[in-house]
Amino acid sequence: MAKIHELSTILADQIAAGEVVERPASVVKELVENAIDAKSTQIDIYVKDAGVKEITVIDNGEGILQEDVALAFFRHATSKITDRNDLFQVKTLGFRGEALPSIASIADVKVETANIAETEGTFYHVRGGKTQTKRPAAKRVGTKITVTDLFYNTPARLKYLSSLQTELAAISDIVDRLALSHEQIAFSLYNNERRLLQTAGNGKLQQTISAIYGVQNARQMLEFSGQDSDFSVKGYISLPKLTRASRNYISLLVNGRYIKNNQLLKAVLKGYGSKLMVGRYPLAVIDIKLDPLLVDVNVHPTKQEVRISKEEQLCELVTQALKERLSQENLIPNALQNMTSNRPKTKEKVTQLDLTLAETQSNYQTRPQKRHSTAEVTQVLLGEALKKNVSPKVEVTVEPVIIKDKQQLNSPQLQKWDEKYQVTLNKEKKPLESVELTEKPVKERPKFPELTYIGQLHGTYLLAQAEDGLYIVDQHAAQERCKYEYYRQKIANVQQVQQTLLVPLVLTYPTSEALKIAENREKLAKLGVWLEDFGQNTFIVRKHPQWFKKGQEEEIVKEMIEWFLADQHLTVAQVREKTAIMMSCKRSIKANHHLDELQAKALLEQLKTCENPFNCPHGRPTLVHFSPTDLEHMFKRIQDQHVSKRADL
Repeated sequence: MAKIHELSTILADQIAAGEVVERPASVVKELVENAIDAKSTQIDIYVKDAGVKEITVIDNGEGILQEDVALAFFRHATSKITDRNDLFQVKTLGFRGEALPSIASIADVKVETANIAETEGTFYHVRGGKTQTKRPAAKRVGTKITVTDLFYNTPARLKYLSSLQTELAAISDIVDRLALSHEQIAFSLYNNERRLLQTAGNGKLQQTISAIYGVQNARQMLEFSGQDSDFSVKGYISLPKLTRASRNYISLLVNGRYIKNNQLLKAVLKGYGSKLMVGRYPLAVIDIKLDPLLVDVNVHPTKQEVRISKEEQLCELVTQALKERLSQENLIPNALQNMTSNRPKTKEKVTQLDLTLAETQSNYQTRPQKRHSTAEVTQVLLGEALKKNVSPKVEVTVEPVIIKDKQQLNSPQLQKWDEKYQVTLNKEKKPLESVELTEKPVKERPKFPELTYIGQLHGTYLLAQAEDGLYIVDQHAAQERCKYEYYRQKIANVQQVQQTLLVPLVLTYPTSEALKIAENREKLAKLGVWLEDFGQNTFIVRKHPQWFKKGQEEEIVKEMIEWFLADQHLTVAQVREKTAIMMSCKRSIKANHHLDELQAKALLEQLKTCENPFNCPHGRPTLVHFSPTDLEHMFKRIQDQHVSKRADL
């Protein structure tokens, strides 16, 4: 008996469906693309329970002829291409003829369609690849397709579906990309009768961007264009101040098809150059037009990965077009706005202490200094009074201790040294020579040295001395550690003190992200981000924890929300950690910032009180140490033993 046999049509369709139909969003994509190819000007998508229960797509396109309806559900049956030459000049979104038979093989599909050339429409019902009903129907030019019981006969695939919110976000993302690709089509998306998206379909891309990303974001988008002998590019890009934490906001469109291409993404970022902060990405809609002969879309079943001929030339065109457009803009921030947004409106009693370090520097240089105690300045650097009292510095003259005999190891001077730096011996106070090497050392917290400030180097490092040598302190890393411990404590007590905003923040997101935000609202609330629904895909923030920096509330809230958008598996503890690190880094003094003596001493005192004063939150050291011996070696005051012996010869 032969071992090789031909698979049944239904089984072959189900195998093909594994590549074409991964989730409800795949069904929506295929059906909407067919509606676009049918020259529709209006497409309405209705889903129930994120498409798991039901998906309905209604268009006003050309419709399907009665004699073609049943044939449309056969594999590789298509009206898009005829011969091999057409395969390399594809001008439509679909062309393989796999979508409808793949969907019908794993779901229940009902079609109502009518062509303008016929007197009546057609109703066609297919379930699991088998035709159930075909009969005449009322004439409404266009097509309505309803898909239910998705994966009913392949239940194993249901296990791989995510939550309803995640599946709905995937559908919304697909529809958003299609709407950006075809601004001349009016799209609407509903889930359980709630409208999630509505575009005008008037051919104006910026209005489509506004419907998806919000009016405020659309106003910060710049129109650009460029072309050469082979390619034409146009679209909208955001100002460098409008960025996101992921590349998902960059939409690359080739002949009306949304694609993914790493080289083109790099070209977009290269066009911005150094205008973007590290780890930040712009919003962009890049519409690329080219001869179909220069692109091969027959690479992947989803057709999102394509091969482009002369790709380097296209990337260079995109980069140059963006550079030229951004060069026309004045990207220097408004100094007055920056000052008023960060400075409190009411004056405090002590004006000097209320300023940031950057502002304090100019005041110290332009008017006589008002002397404050080290403890007062420490309060400024931290943001509030420290719980521990800061004792005044006492200058101590250190006399060197010279050891000539082993008995001198038990001298009072060395005992004081051991007590100061917590070098402990065993409980019986054994002599040094009797301590066994096998004893386990007592775990003590390392003692932070008593530092005496010397000066500042290049506006970046603080020089200080202690009894055991020279210390160089990285002023940014040091204050970053102090701020980190302060914010970590404040974030943990997020519910204690709240501040009501005089003008609430209104945040608008694309539908796909608004759904993810709604899913994580409880986690965000635990961090102090209290969001209320405020219309379609819009949230309002009326209050925030008091530790938020005045004038930067919106920036902090957006940053925290973006972490959840990038990784929904983040725990509250992880976000608290990331928030504390972010706040400490942004609020700390930077390099090339000159401190006066009082500020430098206050920073050293503040660092001493930290739980871990030795590293910043990123792991970099806050200070390094040169012992007297190290310095003597550096200046050749002490030479290696073999060098001395050679000199004696």
